[in-house]
Amino acid sequence: MSTNAAATSATNNETSHMLNTDHPFWQIIRTVPDFPKAGIDFYDITPLLRSHIDAVIDALLAALPEGLMDEVDCLGAVEARGFVFASMLAGRLGKGMILLRKPGKLPPPVANKAYALEYGKDTLEMQNNLPPERVLLVDDILATGGTLTTAYELCQSADHTVVGALVLLDLVDLHGEFPVPVYTVLKA
Repeated sequence: MSTNAAATSATNNETSHMLNTDHPFWQIIRTVPDFPKAGIDFYDITPLLRSHIDAVIDALLAALPEGLMDEVDCLGAVEARGFVFASMLAGRLGKGMILLRKPGKLPPPVANKAYALEYGKDTLEMQNNLPPERVLLVDDILATGGTLTTAYELCQSADHTVVGALVLLDLVDLHGEFPVPVYTVLKA
């Protein structure tokens, strides 16, 4: 499979007619109905992580516009699967990472922000004593946008400049406008 040809970059300003549900990764992703609660279809990407990780990282990189990584100092890794993607991308690109974690996982001083999920509430924290950098946020799935928006707001409050967000899967109908471009491999 040619992940470079199949990968797309997009902002959430594009309409649903631009969906790429024929991408080969869809044959590997498992849909789990009514998880974690009734009415939610959960897209299980762990099969991609088991045996297709190089193709996934290639596709994520291909989703970025030419030259964007020259503007990025570090990756903002969003807990938990964002850690996986950001770590592999950082290793391949020679970039550092900022961790955006659940409460109590980072040493102080930290900044935190609560937010709503599609199925509950949560909080993110990040160290707030880091020097300002240009950050590309990295996560697995953009659903309602609560987690990624919170990550963006935490970075902004710590004087980082967020240049965009990179996700494997964008569920375009579940969220509104995002303050920076969102680059994605898959849309549904």
